[in-house]
Amino acid sequence: MSMRTWPRTVSAMVGAVTAAALVTGCNGLPAKSVGPASPPARPGAKKTFRMGEESWLQESQKTDSKDAKYTVTPQEVRTGTQTDLDNSGLEKDDKDGPQIPVFVRSTLTHKSGTPMKLGDMDGDLMIRTESGLRTRALIVLMGRAKWNDCPSTPSEKTLAPGQSEKICTAFLIPAGQKPAAVELFRGFNAEPWEWPLAG
Repeated sequence: MSMRTWPRTVSAMVGAVTAAALVTGCNGLPAKSVGPASPPARPGAKKTFRMGEESWLQESQKTDSKDAKYTVTPQEVRTGTQTDLDNSGLEKDDKDGPQIPVFVRSTLTHKSGTPMKLGDMDGDLMIRTESGLRTRALIVLMGRAKWNDCPSTPSEKTLAPGQSEKICTAFLIPAGQKPAAVELFRGFNAEPWEWPLAG
């Protein structure tokens, strides 16, 4: 990463803080209505979901929307190529070594409480690689990278209860590694929820 990028959240790795990812979004339109609210996670409730399966209710950790509850539904993961990275316009830093993008398409659904920004709802998404590396999002403040099939969505856009948004998040992982799961960070005192990838 270059000096043009600043971390929105700290990249996390087992035993170290490394790696980087770039948040972008797909042009989804808010839904006018959604199904019944997802139940909150019960003690001992499952922490592993199938791709396309909605998470338990997640509570906002933000002061200005502390009573908001929402869900995350990862639906598709695609590993990009070096060409995708080269064509993105993202400045690379040789000290990071060769990297490739991973694109995750998800649906964020605001279930109840104070309206909440998209950038606050997707900020805890992570990719875990087969080696155990976990990488989280960065935001590019200047010269935002562009991905051909993963256009950006405004992180300041706000969803009210009953609205949802389809987004696409681009992560960077070391070349030669493969994504093993999408995870949702839930704080340092709780295990993340995960959506393992087949094969």
